[in-house]
This record gives sequence, C-alpha cells and structure tokens, in this order.
Amino acid sequence: MLVAMNRYPILLALLILFLLCSCAPLRRWTVPPVASQAAHPAPVQDPIAGLLEKSPSCEQEKTVKPLQKMGFSVQVGAFSKLNNAVRFKETLQARGIDAYHFLHESGLYKVRFGNHSNYRLARNEAERLQGQGMIGNFFIVIPENYAAARIDRSGRGNLRGELVKTAQRFLGVPYRWGGEDRKNGFDCSGLTMVSYRLNGLNLPRNSRMQYRVGRCVAKKDLQKGDLVFFATKGGTRVTHVGMYTGNNRFIHAPRTGKTIRFANLSSKFWRNTYVGARTYL
Repeated sequence: MLVAMNRYPILLALLILFLLCSCAPLRRWTVPPVASQAAHPAPVQDPIAGLLEKSPSCEQEKTVKPLQKMGFSVQVGAFSKLNNAVRFKETLQARGIDAYHFLHESGLYKVRFGNHSNYRLARNEAERLQGQGMIGNFFIVIPENYAAARIDRSGRGNLRGELVKTAQRFLGVPYRWGGEDRKNGFDCSGLTMVSYRLNGLNLPRNSRMQYRVGRCVAKKDLQKGDLVFFATKGGTRVTHVGMYTGNNRFIHAPRTGKTIRFANLSSKFWRNTYVGARTYL
C-alpha cells in the first residue's frame, strides 16, 4: 500500500510534463491575438512606386511606324496680323478642312491645308474653295519643297536642326493656335505639329496622338527635334508637349495668351510632370 502511494507523485509529474510538451506545438501554430496584429499592421503599398514599376521602359515599348511624309498642300493668305490668320484658319476648319497657320520666314502669317497624294487633287480642292469664295489666290506646295525631301535627295543638311530652327521662329509670338488640346487648357501641340509639317513630316495634331507615334527615347539620349511630353494635370495622362532644343532645354507654348518660349527640363515643375519623349527621325 505504501509503495502504491509513493507512485502517485511520480505519475502526476509525468502527466504534467506530457501536457506541457504536447501544448508547445499548438502555441507555435495558433493565430496571434488581435492586439498583436494591431501592433504590427500590414505594410501599405506605395502607389507611386507601383506606377513606376508599371511604367514601360523604352525597350519594352512596341516599335511603331515612322511618320508619313507630307504630300501636296495648298497655301493661301499673307497676313501681317496674327488674328487675321487665326480667323481665316478657323473659317476653313469650320468646313472640316485640316488647316493650320504659321509664321512665314517673310514675317507674314500664312495658312496651309490639305495633304494630297498628287498635284491634281490638291489643285482641285483649291479651285473648288476658290469658286465658293472661301479663298483667293493660292499656291500648291509640292513634296520636293520640304526640308525632309531636300535632305533625303541631296544627302546634305540636318533635319533636326531645321525642326528646331522652325520652332524658334515662333519665339515671342502670342500663342493663338486653337488646336485640339484646348479642352486640356493647352494648345501646345499646334507648335510641334506645325514645325514638323512645315519640314515635310505629317505629325498628328494633338499631344496624346503625338505621344503614341514615334520611338521612345530615354531622357539621357534626347536629341534636337525630339518631343518631350508632360502630364501637367497630374497622373500619367499626357497634356503638354514641347520640342527639345539641346542643353536640357525645350521650346513650347505654355497656353493660349502666353508667348512661345524656352523652358528647362531640370526645373522642378517640368521634372515632376515629365512623362517621356519620342523621336521621329
């Protein structure tokens, strides 16, 4: 009887040890208490970092077709006042004609419209509008007259330099293009479109379409004549464009009512709103 009673403390100790060992794994795999989760919240994803990760590099972007060359266009007018050229252009645009005005090397403002595959089609359009009293004397611009065609033909010259030279012709001019980017508060794409078309390359009219064509170019590889794009209203939606002129500068039209001017890519505003660049050459 005494031996049996002496066994109870030993058995009790073994039972407690077994229970302790068997509970340890359960504690290791149980879900932490709510208080512990609150003390160590899950990390919040950085939305800006997410956008940067999703932004494709130039190597990831699809290759796109080069710009088409300008064909036969009609040139009309010789206005000493900018407003007269703008009104005349808008009259043509109201008729569904793809017209644009520009500052000619002579110092006068002129208007061009149309992009036809042959001389006869361009002349027919001009004569039709002339018969309706829409235009007076006109001049047919042939593809060979453009800088792009002359340089291709002769092998001499620098098209990038010609593009910048054309854009710089508008420096200080009050901006009154009335382009398709008006709904964004900017008409900037008119400057780049006109500069390219006057040199023989059919660049689309608005900034978002201009961004969709051409080849992506890294900021460090920018060359004269490339276009730089910005999201001036936040996000990544393109709303502004300018032409790179070298030395980290670009020429652009800030908005209607302001004059065309240079800006620096390194300035805080343009650095923070920069989206990317395109080359078309």
